[in-house]
Amino acid sequence: MNALKSAENRLPSIDDLDRNIVTLAARINAATSELLILIRQFDERAGWLKWGFTNCAEWLHWRCDLSMSAAREKVRVAHALKTLPSIATAFAHGELSYSKVRPLTRVARVDNEKALLAFALKTTASRVEERCRELRCGTADSVGEANRTHTGRSLHVRRNAETGMMTITVELPLETGELLEKALDRARDTATSQTAELVEECWSAQQADALVVIAKAYLSGDGDKTACTSDNYQVTVHVDRSALANGDGRSGLPIESVKRLCCDGDTIVIVENEDGEPLSVGRKTRTVPTAIKRALSARDKGCVFPGCQHTRFVDAHHIKHWSAGGETRLDNLMLLCSRHHRLVHEGGFRIERDYQNRWFFKRPDGRAVPSCGYQAQDMIDDDIDQYIDNHTGEISRSINNPSAEGFSPLIKLPPITPRPAPRLAD
Repeated sequence: MNALKSAENRLPSIDDLDRNIVTLAARINAATSELLILIRQFDERAGWLKWGFTNCAEWLHWRCDLSMSAAREKVRVAHALKTLPSIATAFAHGELSYSKVRPLTRVARVDNEKALLAFALKTTASRVEERCRELRCGTADSVGEANRTHTGRSLHVRRNAETGMMTITVELPLETGELLEKALDRARDTATSQTAELVEECWSAQQADALVVIAKAYLSGDGDKTACTSDNYQVTVHVDRSALANGDGRSGLPIESVKRLCCDGDTIVIVENEDGEPLSVGRKTRTVPTAIKRALSARDKGCVFPGCQHTRFVDAHHIKHWSAGGETRLDNLMLLCSRHHRLVHEGGFRIERDYQNRWFFKRPDGRAVPSCGYQAQDMIDDDIDQYIDNHTGEISRSINNPSAEGFSPLIKLPPITPRPAPRLAD
């Protein structure tokens, strides 16, 4: 008995365990900082060439048993810390963990490094990650992030005949996923209020039933009965006023995605200070009133993007966005389908007026999109024009004779058979 008590007395106290864990974690942080410095020096001297690799991340993946994604991040952070002395010093002293340093290096600059460091030292890694994500979304460069998430959307269906079950896996951008979640919440609440026994079901089973309710409502043509009108089902987006005005601030979503969502729909705008504390809450507004939307539908009759035939699932787009002083007036609105609405915001397409004060679309490369669509000759290189005889409609022999001196055709055109002259009436 005395030996057992003696062994228990030798166990460290909770306070000692706490202190030892924190001390060891700080040493790990400092060691990780030293590791990244070595990785940067190794990469700058192209040491990976000695082993026949094409970059440092591949060498780390092979030599240090890291995944490729982790190896790429290590190399990126190592180089980013070279220009962030305050964050690098705190990291070397063990005051910052790698979990905080990694997101900080994506948004920290000379002008905001110290403010971000002060914020990171007094909060958790998850809040640092969220703040840095908001800073990335609050800039114009976030359009790449929006396009990446949009391209990555997917849905997979897997049937298991043995168990009699079907598995549906869907990946969506955050704003679209939030919308789906709100729809499921409303369908679930409606179902539980009408069927008392569903209350006893687990939450995941109720969500599955809600998805079936939505599908049945759509197939039966009663989708409008589940339309959302309650604040419990609104999606709130937090965004800095400066991010909307000049693309320099924080945003819960990529700033162009926020502008697209605000073009047409119910929005709750929450203006926050740099610490994320609400300064004021804007009133809930219907951006496009019903009367204006009816007039807009009667005028445009569908998506107005050249060549688009979609008349359903169209949005009212503010040509001059409301954050830039645009008004909700008929002459500042046009209907765009979901795809072209996204192209105008995140895809780099622009809307401008021509010399007759009419709206037209411009591609990201600056070329105008013709209102009548593209013709076959629009796709032919300008150098070919000199070989076309407008009087006879025949193509120069040089095009059909690639061996002709001084001519290398960019495309191959079939010979054109001249049309016979029309017969005159007797």
